Parts: sequence; structure tokens; C-alpha cells
Amino acid sequence: MASLSTPMLRGSALLRRCPRLPAARSYAAGGNFEYIITEKKGKANNVGLVQLNRPKALNALFQPLINELNQALMTFQKDPSIGAIVLTGSEKAFAAGADIKEMCDKTFQYCYSGKLLKDWDIITQIKKPVIAAVNGYALGGGCELAMMCDIIYAGEKAQFGQPEILLGTIPGAGGTQRLTRVVGKSLAMEMILTGDRISAQEAKQAGLVSKIFPVEKLVEEAIQCAEKIANNSKIVTEMAKDSVNAAFEMTLAEGLKLEKKIFYSTFATDDRKEGMSAFVEKRKADFKDK
Repeated sequence: MASLSTPMLRGSALLRRCPRLPAARSYAAGGNFEYIITEKKGKANNVGLVQLNRPKALNALFQPLINELNQALMTFQKDPSIGAIVLTGSEKAFAAGADIKEMCDKTFQYCYSGKLLKDWDIITQIKKPVIAAVNGYALGGGCELAMMCDIIYAGEKAQFGQPEILLGTIPGAGGTQRLTRVVGKSLAMEMILTGDRISAQEAKQAGLVSKIFPVEKLVEEAIQCAEKIANNSKIVTEMAKDSVNAAFEMTLAEGLKLEKKIFYSTFATDDRKEGMSAFVEKRKADFKDK
């Protein structure tokens, strides 16, 4: 939730000095955006790309940006041509944290009413797979946002951390929960209690990141992974995502039971029949997402 450092992120004061981005750079179906850029990518234009774009604030997260991000994600979710989404920032920062200027004067009553960090987790409700392509800083809210995605690819210079303790608070967008589930209690406790960062290599070793790439190739590699996913059956991909996510919420016995039910459910789809027929006939499957 916290930012890289309070002096670096001046929030709305800095934003007022930052020129507005041209609306033409955004995906037409997603509306005109000020703090993000959206495009369709991939050979078949079946990958949605969302780039956080507050460069002078190191992509600090604040409510207007989150609102635009949610709008873009929902647009891609509703687009039948899109099979997967890539979320990225700049080479310097995926997102250096939440905009402390926006929240520093908030009261307990305001926060407890649910207004602070409102809808910051909409990304977890997106049915299509989301890949975080993380270059540079992914700290506080930036680290939490990356962990809300389904897959994390990292540039070789990426840094992850939850430095909220240095600001007299704790993570508030899932940091204490998701980080612990992924890297284990000891490392999560160390990162959260000290505010120390870990490198991309340490993050991969801990299981937070699946692959590391050179900075300049990261987004391209994430898009290629998203293309592979998008070329599969969209409905079965959603089923697979639901089954994996259930592993974090259920006991092993409950998870295995759900997995079996979802597996059986694939037999009600045309794509399951097509996939198995194509395998037997030694040809490429032609999925229709039905």
C-alpha cells in the first residue's frame, strides 16, 4: 500500500505539473484515459495490454488511476476477442506504491467506512487470466497489485517490497495475506516488519515470480505467454483459473472435490470434444469457446 518514499511521490501536487496524455493513445472501446494506456496486442489481437502511466509519480496508485484500470479491465473482460490480459508499468516502476499524499489526511472513520482503497481488488474478479509484467519498483500497493494478478513475470532489475511499516502503517490491499501464502511466513514477516525489498531473483526463488527476463524483453515475453493462453478455449481457461484459485481458499480434500466437478464440467463443452478429437486425429484444435 505504501509508496517507495514519500518525498518522491508528491501525489496531486505533482500530478498538477504533469501534462495530460493524449486520449488517442488509449484503446478506443475502453474510453479516454489519463493515467493508463490500453492496446490490443498479439498476432490475432487477442491480448489486452494495460500500461500504468503516471511516469513522474512512478505510477503511484490513487483512486482515479484505479478507476481507469478497472474500466479497462472490464472492457477487455467483455470483449470476446480477448483471451488474456497483460498489466505493466514503465521500465523504472511497475508501481512504486500507493499515493501517500492522497491518503495521509484520511480519518479512521473514513477508512472504516470502506471508502479508502475502494474497488482496488476488482482485478481479482476478472475471469480472464491477467499477467503482471513487472519492471523496476513493485512496492507497497504496487506489489499488492502484482499479487492480485494470476502470473507474475519480472524484469531482471525488478524489486518487490511492502514498506508500509516505515510509514507507521501496514499493508491494506492484501499484502499480509497474499504475500504470506506465496512466499511463506518467515520471508513475508521479514519483508513486512522491516520494509526491506527483495530482488527479482529472490522473488523467483521464493515463488512470487514465475520467470525473469531482460528489462527490454519483459513485456514482449508476457504478451507471448498471454497469446498462448488466449489461443486455448476461453471457457475452459476460466474453469482452470477458478480451480487453481480455489486451492488458496479450501482444504486439500475440498479442493480435490471441486477440481473433479470442474473437470467433469468441461465434458459439457464443445471445446473439450474438439480438443480431444483433434489430439486423436493429430491436428490442431479449433476452439470455438463453447
